[in-house]
Amino acid sequence: MNARTPHLPAVRRVAIALAASVSALSLAACGVVDGIGGDDSSEAPKKGDDITVGLLLPDKDTARFEKFDYPLIKKEVGNLTDGKGKVEYANAEASPDRQSQQFQKMIEDQVDVILVDALDAKGIAPDVQKAKDAGIPVIAYDRLAQGPIDAYVSHDNELVGEVQGRALVEELGSKAASSKVVMMNGDPADPNTGLVKKGALDELEGEVNIVKRYDTDKWSPEVAKANMKKAIASVGLNDIAAVYSASDGLADGVIEAFKDAGASKIPPVTGQDANLDAVQRVVSGEQFMTVYKSFLLEATNAARMAVYKVQGRDIEFDALTQDAVDSPTQDGIPAQLVPVVALTKNSIEETVIRDGVYTVKQICTPEYAADCAAIGLK
Repeated sequence: MNARTPHLPAVRRVAIALAASVSALSLAACGVVDGIGGDDSSEAPKKGDDITVGLLLPDKDTARFEKFDYPLIKKEVGNLTDGKGKVEYANAEASPDRQSQQFQKMIEDQVDVILVDALDAKGIAPDVQKAKDAGIPVIAYDRLAQGPIDAYVSHDNELVGEVQGRALVEELGSKAASSKVVMMNGDPADPNTGLVKKGALDELEGEVNIVKRYDTDKWSPEVAKANMKKAIASVGLNDIAAVYSASDGLADGVIEAFKDAGASKIPPVTGQDANLDAVQRVVSGEQFMTVYKSFLLEATNAARMAVYKVQGRDIEFDALTQDAVDSPTQDGIPAQLVPVVALTKNSIEETVIRDGVYTVKQICTPEYAADCAAIGLK
């Protein structure tokens, strides 16, 4: 399990996350992040700008990977290498076996460094070891892979759950203690799932009545929908006060189950990732909130870590990895944990719109025009 340093009380971490996220994003917008390290490194580069970064992403169902992460990493690698560096990219499309094959191909292609968002953190460990044996550094991206990785960059996943859980408790207010809540967790094979779940339970247990709990294989919206239908049949359509949903994809399945059951009003449902359809559901009131995680900071800094590692720019690399985490196979992994922030109707403008993730036009399509007008989004 990840070990964050230092450990802060849950409520304080949530408050710090809100401030830190705004601060971090402002720094990125102002170009301050670009100034890290600069030319201070006295180490002679191991390689010049002609480098190849291998990028392994897990699926195409999560909109951010194809739309944001890959283009941002590719752009930053180019920026850092005067256009000479390149990204060799592969998407596993939710298949751990395919990801392993893609990983091995990158080793055979002798890429200079590998960024991997592991579908199966434990299963990928032998491939990480093979890369290590071949002298290829491996940086775990978004999910903490097992094996001898060189660094890790992600969001504070326990904090994601805390932000979701706290938002749900606050929304239920004085009725929280008597509220029946269904918990729709992510894929148990994903190392992030346990962290997000722990953070959520830190906020929910003792505050609400969790009547049903489900794990969701491969983060599948269809599986979430099927499980939600079971929960509705067992608990009762009108007796479910809220649903803790670990992601926007799962929230989509949960909301569809309520609609199919004939719900006149959908109870508060959480999410994470700030997918466009989820933001639109927040605008319309179908989804209560999502967790916005800065793709810009995570992807851009992952690219920097990869390039700095290959070029032997230790000062710059160390500046980006001032956190430390533990995996089941390794302690004290250099890491960067990017802050997160809750996105509700009231914070759309200062999150995804301000950071250029979406425009008002993209969110406020004709179907959502009236809802956007109702909350002053224009």
